[in-house]
Amino acid sequence: MKPKFYDTAVKQEKAILVGVMTPHETEAQEKEYLEELEFLVATAGGETVKSFTQKLQRPDRATFVGSGKLEDIKAFVIEEEIDMVVFDDELTPSQLRNIENELQVKILDRNNLILDIFAGRAQTAQAKSQVELAQLQYLLPRLTRLWTHLERQKGGIGMRGPGESQIETDRRLILNKISLLKEKLKNIDKQNETQRKNRHQLIRVALVGYTNVGKSTIMNMVSKSEVFAENKLFATLDTTVRKVVFENVPFLLSDTVGFIRKLPHHLVECFKSTLDEVREADILIHVVDISHPNFEDQIRVVNETLKELGALNKKVITVFNKIDEFKMPDSYREQLSAEQEAEPLTLDDFRQSWMAKNNSPAVFISATKRENLEEFRTLIYNEVKKLHTERYPYDQLLY
Repeated sequence: MKPKFYDTAVKQEKAILVGVMTPHETEAQEKEYLEELEFLVATAGGETVKSFTQKLQRPDRATFVGSGKLEDIKAFVIEEEIDMVVFDDELTPSQLRNIENELQVKILDRNNLILDIFAGRAQTAQAKSQVELAQLQYLLPRLTRLWTHLERQKGGIGMRGPGESQIETDRRLILNKISLLKEKLKNIDKQNETQRKNRHQLIRVALVGYTNVGKSTIMNMVSKSEVFAENKLFATLDTTVRKVVFENVPFLLSDTVGFIRKLPHHLVECFKSTLDEVREADILIHVVDISHPNFEDQIRVVNETLKELGALNKKVITVFNKIDEFKMPDSYREQLSAEQEAEPLTLDDFRQSWMAKNNSPAVFISATKRENLEEFRTLIYNEVKKLHTERYPYDQLLY
């Protein structure tokens, strides 16, 4: 008899994406948001089959997209045997409950999806605790949808009375767990603070930027370390710190979690201890994926997050990465002749562009192709040396 072989591969879940376009958003913006959401689904291990967009003044209070559009989605879910429906904004507990009752499949919103990715990426005790805390805070107001019954627990002799519903029991357990995690993170933060104090004599440089712009690749290139880098969102969650020496100047370089638009509030709060590396850095290297069609919007999102962290007043060096994949914006291409358009941009073209003038000091590189790395190293070296000289004028190593 031939042995039986079973397919143990995990089935890739089929997903559809749903977004609402309000009057202050353009079709191009909504398209980009859904493309980013599709990338998030792929990062989580799912496959996007179709996207639905609904134009509304504001999201419907009951079903987010309105009953008519929800019927269209339901028909497609049944016809294509869809496993999950992912919404591009945070759903309220009542919206989540109404949509689940109608579609009868797994419903995720953007926040829940990001939390799931973070849970799979977390490696250290700190990152795992931060993600678990964010998940519990997200879950707490949504407990009602997890229970189809609210029976009272049976008491017994001496225990008769109103009792406690199952949902109240779970709420109490979650609140206790949240309290324990906050205490645990407070202790971890104290340990990290002690470590950072021990490193205070060296200039500290932090890599910041939108997720998937190449921060970890640059970290590996500069520090010759093995930081995990992948073409997926949130490849790095845990802050990595390495000592780097450029010529005779030593400094500490840290790689941090990437930012993203509509980042769940709970995650920003929970990861503030990790992002202390950003707040306490002397110099920020803002890495930008220049090949992304909306890199200007990504710059704005990063600057807004830095402002929220109280780190926008620091010395910032802008590194435009992936110049080998850069494509001319349509608005600028229209002003060029056919001959000019055919010619690839040179480094001098980049240096004279509005990108360099609006984000000075700036440098243009390709980390994977190792293009223009010498200028990048020189710029970092000069900025670190200048700060080191100001802070430690007695240090003869620099003279």
